[in-house]
Amino acid sequence: MRLLALDTTSEHGSVALLEYGQVVATREMHEEDGYSAVIFGVIAELLARVGWKLSDLDCFAGATGPGSFTGVRVCLTAVKGLAEANGRPAVGVSNLQALASLGNDAVRAPWIDAHRGEVYSGLYDARGHALRPEAVAPREEWQAQLDPETEAITGEGVALASPIGRIAYGRWRAGERPDPASLEANYVRRSDAELFSTPAY
Repeated sequence: MRLLALDTTSEHGSVALLEYGQVVATREMHEEDGYSAVIFGVIAELLARVGWKLSDLDCFAGATGPGSFTGVRVCLTAVKGLAEANGRPAVGVSNLQALASLGNDAVRAPWIDAHRGEVYSGLYDARGHALRPEAVAPREEWQAQLDPETEAITGEGVALASPIGRIAYGRWRAGERPDPASLEANYVRRSDAELFSTPAY
């Protein structure tokens, strides 16, 4: 089983190729001007490196957020397009769940800088099950509520394509074959347009 995983939701984007859950190739991307112009070239380069074609892939996976709103849209658009064009399923994975999978403790609190003094956060057990809904909150408030025994895992500078791919492979093994059209963004926080729009009366 071969899978391509993608993340473009932060300045530390990445692509990974996995075979039966094992990472066989990965590439990080750092694009200040966005990923839409380079992403397919990077994917083609990585596939060529291992001698695979898009048609060899059994599943596509992508980061659903939270993160950059534009980055989330770029990621899901690319994953949906590739999956639909090749008649394959597409799995969406929360960035916070992917971060939690990198931890070691029984209870894990992944967090991502949401800017404006806020953080996106979640709480997961060692099996990747959410213990409470993902949320956005002021950093100080989140820190004050964090149990000292809980492992905090930062998303700063972390390439997420590989853990996203491993989680997606686990779901694929469990029989999940999501239609690409079912992928939805996990923004957690409303967009600036929604936050600052003036209601029409």
